[in-house]
Amino acid sequence: MTLHELISDPASQNITFRLVAALAIGAAIGLERSYHGRPAGFRTHGLVCLSTSLLMLVTVYQHRWMPEMLHTNVTLDPTRMAQGIMTGIGFLGAGTIMKDGLSVRGLTTAASIWITAAIGTLVGVGFYFPAVLATALTLGTLSLFRWIESRMPSEFYANFVVRFQRDAKMDEDEMRSMLKRYGFTIANLNYRLDGGAGFFEYRMVIRTDRAGRAGALADMLCTLEIVKEFRLLPMGD
Repeated sequence: MTLHELISDPASQNITFRLVAALAIGAAIGLERSYHGRPAGFRTHGLVCLSTSLLMLVTVYQHRWMPEMLHTNVTLDPTRMAQGIMTGIGFLGAGTIMKDGLSVRGLTTAASIWITAAIGTLVGVGFYFPAVLATALTLGTLSLFRWIESRMPSEFYANFVVRFQRDAKMDEDEMRSMLKRYGFTIANLNYRLDGGAGFFEYRMVIRTDRAGRAGALADMLCTLEIVKEFRLLPMGD
């Protein structure tokens, strides 16, 4: 088959359309992730959607790469290919999930990679309507739901670590009273003493109904000379 015949072939044009559409859809979803500084963004999502679409073309166009199958009863099962793809994508998604203490980040990015792979699978087999609908719903979830979530009343959780000199630590009751004045309650509390380094440390998860209180707490801690070091890490995706 000459280059001109290949280009003018309806099947080749259909394959090209599916691959380009998959790349565009994946890139659109990844663009939202890149904008919010997530580890897997524009290029990752584009390649995920393109690769899954490409793999599904193996089953859709099996007669193109193995013409002898037209004269046999042997067929490939696209659903088994899809199962393998989604299993493999799970490992890629897991790589975007990061754990820092009790805080877990990257779950939404992992979910977006998984749904992007599913959309790419639909585009690969030519199931366009659910693919376009799923793309719209995914982008709506990542953008509109973020706006809704930011305005919903919810509790703010943070990992709070504060360190003192061993012989000048803040009393636990005083620590609890201080946090209460700033609108925080303690979900759990741990203690750490390092005799070699000479410091005492409180580790805890704190919660409040307003995230803005974290800044006020941090400003206050900066003014206390007995506080040698502290960390206030918001929990969430």
